[in-house]
Amino acid sequence: MSIGLIALLDDVVALTKVAAASLDDVAAQAAKAGAKAAGVVIDDAAVTPRYVVGFTADRELPIVWRIARGSLINKLVFLLPGGLLLSSFAPWAITPLLMLGGLYLAYEGAEKVYEMIVPHKAQAHEAKIGTVAPNAQTLEDERVASAIKTDFILSAEIMAITLSGLAADTVWMQAAVMAVVAIGITVAVYGAVALIVKADDAGVALARRGSGALAALGRGLVRGMPGFLKGLALLGTAAMVWVGGGIIVHSLAGYGLAGPEHLIQAVAAAAGGALPAASGAVEWLVTAIGSGIVGLLAGFALIPIVGKLLAPLWKAVTGLRSVQEKQA
Repeated sequence: MSIGLIALLDDVVALTKVAAASLDDVAAQAAKAGAKAAGVVIDDAAVTPRYVVGFTADRELPIVWRIARGSLINKLVFLLPGGLLLSSFAPWAITPLLMLGGLYLAYEGAEKVYEMIVPHKAQAHEAKIGTVAPNAQTLEDERVASAIKTDFILSAEIMAITLSGLAADTVWMQAAVMAVVAIGITVAVYGAVALIVKADDAGVALARRGSGALAALGRGLVRGMPGFLKGLALLGTAAMVWVGGGIIVHSLAGYGLAGPEHLIQAVAAAAGGALPAASGAVEWLVTAIGSGIVGLLAGFALIPIVGKLLAPLWKAVTGLRSVQEKQA
């Protein structure tokens, strides 16, 4: 074997080792970043099923797939390159953009609470902003679009947490880690959502084909899933409010207005200290409640602003655009 070939093989082995080490580093950093974003991932999983509730069984998985595909596009096409560019050239823009996302989540969640409290007024508000769907297909399209918008905000927080936890590596390493986190989290969240929304169908199959304990389990799933899905929809609304409020509180602290964040932290710490056996869970719950209060206040404040100012302005702009397109 020639010396040149031996040298080439050595180079190939060395490059292979470097590639393997890089892949290990990507996997390790992705696992670490995914763990840091676990709270938002859980919120994402809680929020999504509410968009599927109310549709026929044959539309559930297609809707989940449409939202999952939109989530991947959000993360890989928009948020990954956008996050890297912002962190490199305009890091000051990240906080206000996240805050706008938090306000959107707070508004969406507060709107759902408003609908529960005063349904007639909520319907009038929806008519103003043009969200009343005339048929099943339009309803599905609007529901999917709304889910993808909400996913965009949650995904933006996930990607921001991921990026903030990365070591000062090359931009390609950062992009690889963020891509792994994006794909892994999307598969985990929407895989879990698909299992949840189809659990009642699995229950029907077990009840028909199984016997004994399996049949009883199937009947239990069939009876229990409607209530579980409704409860999960309520949890999803609450998650939108507390995540939105949490983003707002944290963003305000970044601008020097740390009073709300310090107050919530102090109350949570005091509550956790009063119940040391479950301090972690108590502190999380109190923090979520405090963030939720902020989210509700912000969301309710936005409802008249959206209905009386932003929605008419948007209709005027889009109406003018459609007229210009027809004239052209």
